[in-house]
Amino acid sequence: MSTTIAARVPSGSFFDLTRSDPELTRLREEGAESVLPFALMGRILRSGTPYAEHARTLRSEQLTVAGAAFDWFDAELPREIADDVSLANYRIVEHTDERRAALTTALDRLSLVHPEGFERMREFVRGMLWVGLKPGVSASLLTSSSDPALPYVIVFSDKARHHIPPNTVSPQPSPLFLAENLLHEGTHQSIALHIHQHQVFADGYSSETSPKIEIAWRAGQGVARNQSWEIDRAFHATCVYNQLLRFRRTELDRDDLTADERASFRNAYDEGLPAAHYLMRELENLAGHFTPHGVDLLTGLRQQIDQL
Repeated sequence: MSTTIAARVPSGSFFDLTRSDPELTRLREEGAESVLPFALMGRILRSGTPYAEHARTLRSEQLTVAGAAFDWFDAELPREIADDVSLANYRIVEHTDERRAALTTALDRLSLVHPEGFERMREFVRGMLWVGLKPGVSASLLTSSSDPALPYVIVFSDKARHHIPPNTVSPQPSPLFLAENLLHEGTHQSIALHIHQHQVFADGYSSETSPKIEIAWRAGQGVARNQSWEIDRAFHATCVYNQLLRFRRTELDRDDLTADERASFRNAYDEGLPAAHYLMRELENLAGHFTPHGVDLLTGLRQQIDQL
């Protein structure tokens, strides 16, 4: 995927957390490096809300794997942040030994077996929110998510240890499923950064008026927005499929999976491959909505998907 979406944060760019900037410098000097992504959130949304100051109420446990440090957030998620990244129904769950072991094992797996994927995580993920639904909320529990408004932070739930989206669900939890979901969201973050830094879509393109791509495999989910996708959403999904199908293929080639893990990854791979090819064809048919740079990205993406 390195030939399609940038694998590094450009030095000195908006997303460079080490750059010279009054607010970022102040937070670094105050030892509040874990809230730096929330400072960027304030600038992306232009809401005037001091998200970084609200985020300082969060505690974080730092997990270090293969030299990469991740802030695993704890305490109550500030309402001002939760409301603006669609997490109003969620709370941060307790840090338990079981969750800690699962998360560490998942990150270890990425670093040892999927080094390119782990480097993407190292580059584009700093903070992690392990969440669950608030008491009394009856909504469907998310598996994992991320929001372009909050760079470097990914969200996941206990469900991420059982579920390979969209349709593979295992009764047995596995850190390998969690590893895929972490990589899934880290990849989304890298794509969002690239789109923010480069003009991928043609002048005048808008998600609100975008042509829609029918998503037949989401027809049974009941939510209308999941059954037809805008071009930018389909582009994100195709890039993610490209990464995750390689992850699944690598896992299937190993001999240390349980029977349940192997069956789950086989099902997810066999379902995902035709979906990636379908989305690729649809995007190529709509190439007029991309800039020349965006068309180059599609060309690179096509070359990689044809190798799957």
